[in-house]
Amino acid sequence: MGTGRKARINGTGIIMLKFYHFKTLDSTNDKAKEFVKDGNLVVVSDRQLKGKGRFDRKWSSGLGGLYMTIGLKVDSLDNIGYLTFIASIAAAKTINKLAKLDSKVKWPNDVLVDGKKICGILTETISTKENYAFVGVGLNVNQERFPKNIANKTVSLFSKTNKKYNIEKISKLIIKEFKNLFQYYKNKDYQKIIKIWKENSHTLGKEIKVKSVSGTFTGKAVDVDKDCNLVLRLKNGKKKKIVEGDIFHNF
Repeated sequence: MGTGRKARINGTGIIMLKFYHFKTLDSTNDKAKEFVKDGNLVVVSDRQLKGKGRFDRKWSSGLGGLYMTIGLKVDSLDNIGYLTFIASIAAAKTINKLAKLDSKVKWPNDVLVDGKKICGILTETISTKENYAFVGVGLNVNQERFPKNIANKTVSLFSKTNKKYNIEKISKLIIKEFKNLFQYYKNKDYQKIIKIWKENSHTLGKEIKVKSVSGTFTGKAVDVDKDCNLVLRLKNGKKKKIVEGDIFHNF
């Protein structure tokens, strides 16, 4: 699967991260779990053979994309949703600064450009004697084309700007943004994270359809609560809390 290159990313006093780079992995999240005892870390791979998204969906992970996992030791698993929010905001801010695009975050774990997916976040956890979170970031960077089944709803930085980008530079910029936001998480200033997420939201204020394990609902996305759940105002005026599910803006 390739040999890992290990280095240390300089910290800001908030977190120090050990860095591992591979040419090919099954999954950066899975590899990060193997290094869990090494402390806080980043695993990056040039491609993934078994890239995955939420609900074990396949994530197209060919050459040209950024596939990265930030592994963190955390005090509790109660507020892990904020790490997903932080990662999506970090990716959106990086995209906007580097490529001059207007990307937005879609609840719960995507980043969109012009309504099409450019980045997805997958956060997984392990709880043994200590608690660990693994925040996977999949960003479409230099891909020129995508599989037919997702081609009409997926974009890359290249397809939007007709420019090629340095993937290592992008990974470092995302990590920098992540660290800046992570201080709010460490300080339990969760409302600050929610505020920043709302400022970058593509979801709030829109009429949407939600497909969840408890059913399908339509209404207006009006808020995100303190637990990162989406609040939907149904046609009858009642509010519905959505803990997990898929949302659709055009239906």
